[in-house]
Amino acid sequence: MSPAPHTPMMQQYLRIKAEHPDTLMFYRMGDFYELFHEDARRAAELLDIALTTRGQSAGEPIAMAGVPVHAVEGYLARLLALGESVAICEQIGDPATSRGPVERKVTRVVTPGTVTDEALLDAHRESVLIALLRQGRDVGLAGLELAAGRFFCAQMDGDEALDAELERLQPAEVLMVDSDPLPARLARHPGVRRLEPWSFRRDAAERVLREHFAVGDLAGFGLDGAPLGVRAAGALLAYVHDTQRGAVPHVRGLQLEDRGTSLILDAATRRNLEITRSLAGSDANTLARVMDHTATAMGARLLRRWLHRPERARSVIAQRQHVVGELIDADHRALRQCLRRVGDLERILARIALRSARPRDLAQLRSALAALPDLHAALAAVAAPRLRTLLAAAPPQDALHALLARALVDSPPALARDGGVIAPGFDPALDELRHLGEDSERFLAELEARERERTGIANLRLGYNRVHGYYIEMARAQASRAPAHYQRRQTLKNAERYITPELKTFEDKVLSARERALALERRLYEGLLDTLCQELEPLQAAAAALAETDVLVNFAQRAEALELRPPELVDTPGIHIRDGRHPVVEQAMEGRFTPNDLTLDDPARMLIVTGPNMGGKSTLMRQTALIVLLAHTGSFVPARSARIGPVDRIFTRIGAGDDLAGGRSTFMVEMSEAANILRNATRDSLILLDEIGRGTGTYDGMALAWAAAVELATRIRAYTLFATHYFELTSLPEHHDGIANVHMEVREHGGEVVFLHRVRPGPASRSYGLHVAALAGVPPHVLARATQVLERLERQGRDPEPRPDEPQLALFAAPAPDALREHLAAVEPDSLTPREALEILYRLKRLSGE
Repeated sequence: MSPAPHTPMMQQYLRIKAEHPDTLMFYRMGDFYELFHEDARRAAELLDIALTTRGQSAGEPIAMAGVPVHAVEGYLARLLALGESVAICEQIGDPATSRGPVERKVTRVVTPGTVTDEALLDAHRESVLIALLRQGRDVGLAGLELAAGRFFCAQMDGDEALDAELERLQPAEVLMVDSDPLPARLARHPGVRRLEPWSFRRDAAERVLREHFAVGDLAGFGLDGAPLGVRAAGALLAYVHDTQRGAVPHVRGLQLEDRGTSLILDAATRRNLEITRSLAGSDANTLARVMDHTATAMGARLLRRWLHRPERARSVIAQRQHVVGELIDADHRALRQCLRRVGDLERILARIALRSARPRDLAQLRSALAALPDLHAALAAVAAPRLRTLLAAAPPQDALHALLARALVDSPPALARDGGVIAPGFDPALDELRHLGEDSERFLAELEARERERTGIANLRLGYNRVHGYYIEMARAQASRAPAHYQRRQTLKNAERYITPELKTFEDKVLSARERALALERRLYEGLLDTLCQELEPLQAAAAALAETDVLVNFAQRAEALELRPPELVDTPGIHIRDGRHPVVEQAMEGRFTPNDLTLDDPARMLIVTGPNMGGKSTLMRQTALIVLLAHTGSFVPARSARIGPVDRIFTRIGAGDDLAGGRSTFMVEMSEAANILRNATRDSLILLDEIGRGTGTYDGMALAWAAAVELATRIRAYTLFATHYFELTSLPEHHDGIANVHMEVREHGGEVVFLHRVRPGPASRSYGLHVAALAGVPPHVLARATQVLERLERQGRDPEPRPDEPQLALFAAPAPDALREHLAAVEPDSLTPREALEILYRLKRLSGE
């Protein structure tokens, strides 16, 4: 006996689902999106929603799970966060005229990297889709922020550069050739999609790009230096066309990003400087949190791009600084209020282009256009050329504003499909149809009064529902008194409902008017979108200009609020900072921050920084890097003055932990980062090294730290802050030029230690580790034992727990080789442990000056 066939509805579902086998499908059924079979089981697990079984198809029970249409955005957000993609299958047919299942089709595929809905996005963070293509060491990268239309590509050499870009972009979704190795940073990324190799073929990729931009070739885009980036861009754009089920007209160009035009920050540096994310994993206590008082979300996103990609072009930096300088004394509150009215114009325009804009998006666009004349007036006195250029790119749009002011009601509903969006007086035909609906209430009240009088039934009433239309209702006990021309429409438990010829005629007229009004309103709304799409290019240019204006106004406000000063960028090598401060630590602490001077130039391009933990070494190093970084964004900086010569990169090696996913120990991570610095640093690089070598044995670590310091100071000659607890390194200035010692000042008073956080010349005298341990709450008896051990080590320079039969080797206490020989005289060579032998060799080499 052959199995029963699938029901017509399930046949439709399975046909559409076959086109999206690896994607969850939300299948619209009335007021719910339903999922079936394996999709239902997976969604129930991921979303913690009920899994049910209902009916059968082909002899098998149908597993089902569903989410309400009105709450779908919350469920989509949770799925996207887990790296899932969802195909939205909508009803496009008319249930009233359909024979069999209502016609449905997938109208869009929502993926983590292509989402544009306001409710599914973080307003202050970019959501970037990237594509990667590897060929040997070369890597092509393309990225698209669909919610804003920003499309770019790049080509880079090696994993270090790729790692830095992945850390900068934090992609929501990644497209890769299915045979390419997965970068370590993406090992646990939930949004990696594997594509067939032909998607990245040069001819296919270039054809997609040419067709999208309607050009004969790509020569005008200046992409010659990134052939792999172009192939990645073509594969990415084809994927976006497929998921969006149509064109993406707001993607108007492809920009080549050259790493050489910006201050290069590797992945470790981005993390260690806590630019947009703290080491604890939050956005609190970050540079972005302190510097971001922007008025618009698009301004906040641009600020973060600038912080992660500081400019090297002095002309660009100077233009920004000029604007900030002129805006210092402006009325920042008034400017912010004006900019706040602009809103997130960038993303609104993207939704307009994708035909997914909602009525409130258009209302916000109306508000933005209304704010433009006021913004021009507020900034009329600012003569800085860059600001004049920005304002010229965002001129008042009086005609477009007038159109939206006439077309939209003051407070539109959330969705266009329910009507009530188009303002009265905008379209006479719509007004007439609405008038019929408004007259219906008066007609119904009069008809109800007449029927009560005619029948003598005092509780007779007129009603309406979407299923049965208009009706006359009376209690079942009164049904025998219904006139002969009453036609029964519905029987309830305690009531009867009727229709009359007069009420039927009225119903046909009113319902027809309502349906025609809704249909006309939808056409008018689509017409508004058509008109706005024709103005997309100038509106996008205005959005970009307003976002930059917002950031520059923000820089001026921050400069005034945080007492920032304009840095001087010069061609003479060196970094000279007077009274520098750490912008994040200063805002987080309760007391007064202690500023410090710092100079790195040819007499001393490397500073060996010593002092106790909690003394301020790491703060000093980080604040130096942040001052340099902020200066290259065009912002003023937290210092009384700063003169900064050419800088090409910032490197940091501050702290480390195991890379469990990559199978690397703390020491391996530390050495990998150090190796990256030694391979790629130049004399124009700023390097921050904190406790290099501490992840291994004392002498191995010291030897590595010594060798690295000499390499950086003598061959590379980079600007370097080298913090260490190896006091032996403080002798480096005696052997090599270009190195100097500084230390963080500490005072002892009555057995207590006071950290002054001031930089002073020369090396520190001791580390005060036990004092820091006491502050951290280490039990007193443990501290007492540690003190005994420390005294023994300082006195004998050897293991803290010597055996009675072991010689007392005071290796580090020995003042000279002769004294060392005396200590060795009593030692039998065969009795030395390997560690003791290494200690002796190290000391002999040290004393002989090698």
